[in-house]
Amino acid sequence: MSLHKIWLVLKREYLTRVKSKSFIIITALTPLAFVAFMGIVVYISISESEVEKRIGILDETNVLVERLIELNDTRYFDVSDEPVDTLRARVLDGELDGFMVLTDSVVTHAKSPTLIHGGSGGLSFLSAVRSDLRDVVREERLSRENVSDEIRDIFETRTGLEAVKLTEEGESEDNTVFASAIGFILGLMIFFGIFFYGALLMRSVIEEKTNRVLEVIASSVKPLELMYGKLFGVLSMALTQFGIWIFFYIGLSIAAAPVAGMIMEAQMSNLPEGTTEAAASFDASVLENMVIDPSIFVYFILFFFLGFMIYSALFAAIGAAVETEQDSQQFMPIVGLPIFVAYFLNTKVMQAPDSSLSTFISIFPLTSPINMISRIASTSVPAWQIILSILLMVLTFFGIMWMAAKIYRVGILMYGKKASFKDLAKWIKQS
Repeated sequence: MSLHKIWLVLKREYLTRVKSKSFIIITALTPLAFVAFMGIVVYISISESEVEKRIGILDETNVLVERLIELNDTRYFDVSDEPVDTLRARVLDGELDGFMVLTDSVVTHAKSPTLIHGGSGGLSFLSAVRSDLRDVVREERLSRENVSDEIRDIFETRTGLEAVKLTEEGESEDNTVFASAIGFILGLMIFFGIFFYGALLMRSVIEEKTNRVLEVIASSVKPLELMYGKLFGVLSMALTQFGIWIFFYIGLSIAAAPVAGMIMEAQMSNLPEGTTEAAASFDASVLENMVIDPSIFVYFILFFFLGFMIYSALFAAIGAAVETEQDSQQFMPIVGLPIFVAYFLNTKVMQAPDSSLSTFISIFPLTSPINMISRIASTSVPAWQIILSILLMVLTFFGIMWMAAKIYRVGILMYGKKASFKDLAKWIKQS
């Protein structure tokens, strides 16, 4: 096997794809889409997104409506002098968004009142009304029991929790939520990367086989040299694309906090009245948490590389064994099942990265590429587990590559016959 010929195939495959319009467009638009997403997040954080609803209160207790109006005089107002039928008509006509009848049993027996509304508002609206009602009912019950101010303070106290991460270098701010989210996202990127680039490799093999280009290429390049060249060519393209995105993210994460701070400071005076408080509550310094330990990206590249090598060998073998993409569907469960299992279990890893299930699927070689990076980002993974995972993936790659090479060598020049699992087994057994 000639390394020079592998290099020539790799170079051709890489340059052809990197210079394509689709590669340039996707590489450029993905960071822009990410920036747009972050801008939307910041805008939503500083904007008043809730449209206030008008809720009439028919209060038979003569006290709850006053408390509700005091709590939010824009949302609630007293309609105790109007009959229920009139209130229903006003809701249907759109004059009211809804109304509630509050009886004394709401206070004495904790009976849940009914909110009759026109159906608009969504979950946030219902949640806000429910929270307001709980607050005023609690206050009224405490008042009726002549509870002292000290006891009231106890009821109103909400104990928070601040987490600090302890390392050998000392204490640092805990960022479990963001780290778990990043681990989950990186796992998804590996999942989509393996499938997208693997399918790209398979389609490339099928197209060249269908167009009989391989008959010409095979006269000067051995099938295995062609397979390795195409595989590493697509891999190089994928690493180039991921590398560009990683460097972009690093630059963005460093600049995000100061840039967002300057933009917010410049825009605060232009915000409509009522949105200033929401904007002030947004702390631009939280964007500093976007900075990720560079070692995470090193692990990301490593596990994507190993995962792609394992699955791309199967994609290449399937492409060589069939003549159309439709014929490849019967073999896709071989590739799809383990990686989809890893994809669905990635949420479990994000929620409990130290569980037995998370540990197993992060070490098992067919699910490790997706799940181990999620664990590394969200928790402290023992070094032996990472090393074991890498070793198992390397061994799995050599085993799968051995089988894929046998299938590729025979299937790449087979025409006119739809390959079956029996045929694949026969090709693997051939010396």
